[in-house]
Amino acid sequence: MSGSDWIVVFAALLAIAAVNWWFFVAGQAPAAAAVGASGGPAEVVITVDGGYSPAVVQVSRGTRVRLVFDRRDTSSCSEEVVIPAFNVRQFLPSGERTVIELQPMEAGRFPFTCGMSMLRGSIVVHG
Repeated sequence: MSGSDWIVVFAALLAIAAVNWWFFVAGQAPAAAAVGASGGPAEVVITVDGGYSPAVVQVSRGTRVRLVFDRRDTSSCSEEVVIPAFNVRQFLPSGERTVIELQPMEAGRFPFTCGMSMLRGSIVVHG
């Protein structure tokens, strides 16, 4: 291989690493759900725009939680959210907020994804 071939290979590896970082690491700072007024459900707004922000939501076991998905992008990948542990498969209209209410009774980490499993997030339930 010539020197220019190595540069191309290195650039391709760097691009692959950047894409993996974007989809699996960026935006992973957790957000705790804030308890609602008058003892209502805890609530967290999740912006859907090329990914989920925040991508990790922390709640307490047994607490009702309202996830508000605010879909801002128009890609077909983000038009649906799937939360298998809670049997949720919900369409997310672009430019609108969609509310999903849950009450996790078990501690653990419960992933959520887009319909194509490219966008990823998780609900972390503390016991």
